[in-house]
Parts: sequence; structure tokens; C-alpha cells
Amino acid sequence: MNLSGKTAFITGGANGIGKATAEKFLEAGANVFVFELSQDRIDKFIAEASTDKLGAYQGDVGNEDDVVAAFEQCVEKFGTVDILLNNAGIGIPSPDLSTTDVSVFDRMMNTNMRGVFLATREALKSMKAQKSGHIITMISMAGQRTNPGAPLYCASKFGARGINSGLGDQVLKEGIKVTDINPGPVDSDYWGDRDVPREKFLSVEDVANVIMFAVSCPDHMVMREVNFDSVAWLAK
Repeated sequence: MNLSGKTAFITGGANGIGKATAEKFLEAGANVFVFELSQDRIDKFIAEASTDKLGAYQGDVGNEDDVVAAFEQCVEKFGTVDILLNNAGIGIPSPDLSTTDVSVFDRMMNTNMRGVFLATREALKSMKAQKSGHIITMISMAGQRTNPGAPLYCASKFGARGINSGLGDQVLKEGIKVTDINPGPVDSDYWGDRDVPREKFLSVEDVANVIMFAVSCPDHMVMREVNFDSVAWLAK
């Protein structure tokens, strides 16, 4: 696939799924702008990539000023935004709501829902002006089925899915596609030191390949939701 002349903006873009996808976009000739909370990850990625097609901004996706400033820098550097990947996310288990602190709720909603809204809003400014674009959001299967160990995380993903469902109907007539990416468990830093069988999970490259497939659809076609999982995990 040739993405020369296109610009992709990726939240959480210097690690895990975001970085794996950014690398594939760069290989396809796109300009890539990553928005990332960790400056160390940004510095490492820029050093590894060693290309003027990569830009970056350090900030919090839930902070409106940071998101607005990042998109302004992206447009200043590359001219526009053609693809948005809402990838930044946080997951904190909440197996007993009776003992869960409100800060857990606030942190996940701030990143997983508010962050999706803010980045999407800013990307739409370029996309509406050019009558084209593709907004892709990492939802996961947690946005389609509940998990008794993480009801608040599921709630944040159900909410983000709701935003995208309505948005997809709202902007398709303006040439803008909206896609939800819904993988099962992925072997990434998301899990921290939790005792889970990561060897049975999807890889970040698996997910990046699915995102590239969704982006490669011809103009007359849109993937609204893409659900996929690891055979080893399903057959556990």
C-alpha cells in the first residue's frame, strides 16, 4: 500500500500497537505524527526511525490544551491530517466496585473517552475541510462484551464505541470514514505485571496489520467494526 502524501496522527504512538502501526505507516510512505505521554518513548522512537517524516508531541490525551497544540504542530509540519488512530488507552482492574476509588473511574474515562473525543474533534477540522479522512479507534472486545473484573474499563470502551457509531453516520457523507478496531487480548505493556498468558495473545504487529487492512479499503468501502482474536486464546 502506498500512503505517500498522507499524514497519520497517532495517540499513544511511541509504544505498543501505536508504534507498530506508526512504523507500518512510515514504511508505506506516510508522514506520521505521534502524540505520547512519555518523552523518553518519543526520543527513542525518533532516534530509531531517523526520518523527517516523523513528528511528535509530548502530552496527555485527556488534556484539551495538549491535544489542540499537538494537532496545530502536526498541521504546521505536514499540512493536514488524513488518518487519526485513537490508540492511547489505560486499563485498571476494578473487580470490586464497592472498594474502587473514584480516581480509577476518572483516569480511565479521561483517557479512553475524553481523549477519543478531543483527538477526533481536532482531526475533523482538517478532514472536513478536505472532504476526506479516516478515523480509527482502538476499542477492543471490551467494548462489546462485559468483564466482571473490569466493568469500568468496559464502560469506557462501550462509551468510545458509542461516540464512533454516531460519528460514523454523521460524517460519512463528507467523505470521512470511521472504523472501530476490536482485538481480543494483545501482548503489550497494557498488562504490566499481571499474571496473564501473554504467549497466547495477539501481537501488536497483528493489530497493526489489521489497521493497515482497514486503511487500504477502496474509497467506496468502509469497515465500520473489525473483530478478531487469537486462536490460541479462544481455544484455551
